Amino acid sequence: MHYHTRAGDVSAVDGVSFTLNEGEALGLVGESGCGKSSMAATLLRLLPDNARVAGGRVCLGDVDLLRLPEPEMRQVRWRRISIVFQAAMNSLNPVHRVGDQVVEAIHAHLPDGGDEAARARVGELFQLVGLDPALADRYPHEFSGGMRQRAIIAMALACNPDVIIADEPTTALDVIVQDSLLKSMRRFQHRLGMAMIYISHDMAVIAEVSDRVGVMYAGRLAELGPTEAVFLEPVHPYTRALMSAFPSVTGEKRELATLPGEPPDLLHPPGGCRFHPRCPARVERCGRQAPPWQDFGGGHFAACWNPLDR
Repeated sequence: MHYHTRAGDVSAVDGVSFTLNEGEALGLVGESGCGKSSMAATLLRLLPDNARVAGGRVCLGDVDLLRLPEPEMRQVRWRRISIVFQAAMNSLNPVHRVGDQVVEAIHAHLPDGGDEAARARVGELFQLVGLDPALADRYPHEFSGGMRQRAIIAMALACNPDVIIADEPTTALDVIVQDSLLKSMRRFQHRLGMAMIYISHDMAVIAEVSDRVGVMYAGRLAELGPTEAVFLEPVHPYTRALMSAFPSVTGEKRELATLPGEPPDLLHPPGGCRFHPRCPARVERCGRQAPPWQDFGGGHFAACWNPLDR
């Protein structure tokens, strides 16, 4: 997926490929600007006017969402795949009660149900995400940050979708609220049997909630595999660098590692591996040819010409 600008096309998502299984939690992690949120917007076709999908498929079951006419795609959004946006306050209309906004989402996508049934559904959803159903009659400014985020999650769950994308669901929340919210999300995911995609730059969040992890850099997937394998035995130098940049609450204190340079300009991405200008393990081939997707066993993949020893 590319963004068209006056300076040229920005290659925001480039050749990203993965499978999300039923009931699975997939975490996507990477620096700001690596394409995580752009990929989420592409999956739901919630793109700005200057964005275009240059190729590929987005298959939900046997249906390619990129080929659906917009009226049919509107029936897929929220009923089969929904999203939790990272800016909870900006996702709620400040002049309408929170419960009314959830009811509106239900009526928009499940118009056959009555108002009474929709309001009963709001009470069930609020209980599911840990909110008192009586709070449905309050306005967004009367909610704390964590409560607003839970309300947005309730709205995403309103039509029992098969897939929920959670885009930085704990941004700007303190660690206690973060932990409570993540546990709630994991609990209702298991209870409802839905698949989830968690997007975050926080490795600790991804480790806590995901069955598999994908590491993105400059619009591409660098590594993908089971959470334990990626965290304990990373094979891509960028994954190792990301993990070294986060402090650990256990063991001896250590100096955090940093990467030299900056992420590449996606108007003019570097040739070969996009990470090679900053990579401490680069070889001559890295700058000439994009590395292939290699299988390291157990569903663990990475794109690197000089993978780390495991």
